Amino acid sequence: MRILVWHVHGGWMDAFVRGPHEYLVPTTPARDAWGLGRGGRAWPDSVVEIAPADVAEAEIDVVVLQRTEERDTAQRLLGGRDVPMVFVEHNAPRVAVPDSRHPLRDHDDLVIAHVTHWNALMWDCGSTRTTVVEHGVVDPGPLYTGALDRLGVVINEPVRRNRVVGTDLLPRFAAVAPVDVWGIGTGRLSELGLGDRVVPRGDVPADPMHAALAERRAYVHPNRWTSLGLSLLEAMHMAMPVLVLAATDASRTVPDGAGAIATDVEELVRASRILLDDPDEARRRGAVAREAVLARHALGRFTADWDDLLDDAVTRGARRRAAGTLLDGSRR
Repeated sequence: MRILVWHVHGGWMDAFVRGPHEYLVPTTPARDAWGLGRGGRAWPDSVVEIAPADVAEAEIDVVVLQRTEERDTAQRLLGGRDVPMVFVEHNAPRVAVPDSRHPLRDHDDLVIAHVTHWNALMWDCGSTRTTVVEHGVVDPGPLYTGALDRLGVVINEPVRRNRVVGTDLLPRFAAVAPVDVWGIGTGRLSELGLGDRVVPRGDVPADPMHAALAERRAYVHPNRWTSLGLSLLEAMHMAMPVLVLAATDASRTVPDGAGAIATDVEELVRASRILLDDPDEARRRGAVAREAVLARHALGRFTADWDDLLDDAVTRGARRRAAGTLLDGSRR
């Protein structure tokens, strides 16, 4: 089928566009948030850039939304055509938890697809139909060497998001070993005065970042309140042992034997010492991490679940349109 989808969450899109469909991605000369297009990513040829003005005449079977304001924009670009829509909820609610009312609650013309069961549990979506399609990622392979007595972290915007992503916890790990931090905005880490053992590594393309990250003895995932991070899943795919704050849906993915998972930060710090002192134990736990993530977050399972959801959305859309058509062919 042909899917209209904006390039918003690049890591999620990396997996989503590996399905057997054609993906029409709005593209503008400014290459801004509403027209990033492929954004230089090495995606399959089935990802096709389209000018917003051309959407009205394009054959589109379903629209996949990732921002609430996209719903109105899509309807305008489609020129009033009734095209099924699926909204991907990437985020856990941030206010009034657990009574957070989803902006698209009580809608009968779309389905909300949460990326974790935690999100589905915490959002009040009212009568809007909901489902969960857990993350999948493109497997970078078991790259882990753990050759360096250092810890690795991937956090986007660690200064602005600070406590949400656990930036403030990094010095506690840095007391054991240097912590290398990759991601957007890591150059600003010096503003927080975390010490010279929390080392910003910048926003690096995936392949070189994965290779460098895999040299670190363990991956630290200090996120307090986010959806399940794709960087955590990638680290587990690489057979890295992981040290994970047991918040939101992390416990569903990370077994104890994959490294350590706890709400007690000192327990995670103690586990980091064990892994730094015993490389063989680190490799053993990393193997457990890879086995666990392949069982739950493999790319094939992710794309198959999305195929089922998209097929259902298109089928329901056809039934809705048929129900609105009178026997003489006129509209209600």
